[in-house]
Amino acid sequence: MTEITILVLVLLAALAFGLVWRYRAGRVRATSAEPIAADSGARGRLLAAAGVTGSAPAVLHFSADWCGPCDAVRRVVAGVVADLADAPQPPLDIEIDIDAEPALAKELNVLSLPTTFIFDADGRERFRISGVPKATDLHSAITPLTMRDAA
Repeated sequence: MTEITILVLVLLAALAFGLVWRYRAGRVRATSAEPIAADSGARGRLLAAAGVTGSAPAVLHFSADWCGPCDAVRRVVAGVVADLADAPQPPLDIEIDIDAEPALAKELNVLSLPTTFIFDADGRERFRISGVPKATDLHSAITPLTMRDAA
């Protein structure tokens, strides 16, 4: 009887973990990071080398050849970026292979693939998405960042 009780508790814990993980997957979560500065250390140098320079909004997504869901992220990000191509400050689409850039992935605490970051035109990390985002959610997060007048 004790074994059955333990088995039921383990199954319930696994179910709860799975539900929480599924709930968080693909959700756009706001972050609060400092702007990129030339002297901001390794993070700033790595982001600048990747193309996040703080001159335009950027969607940076980590992927790998062996990652199946990363193909879906490519399609979603490309579609949203194409929709916003005529915005005052169109966003950049930056894809990073996690196997080629492990230092940047470590600096940004990328723990799973796919992981997507949204940076504003000042180079501040504004949003983080683990999993495949919905196109409408991604569009809603990026659109306000593209409306700033290019001065």
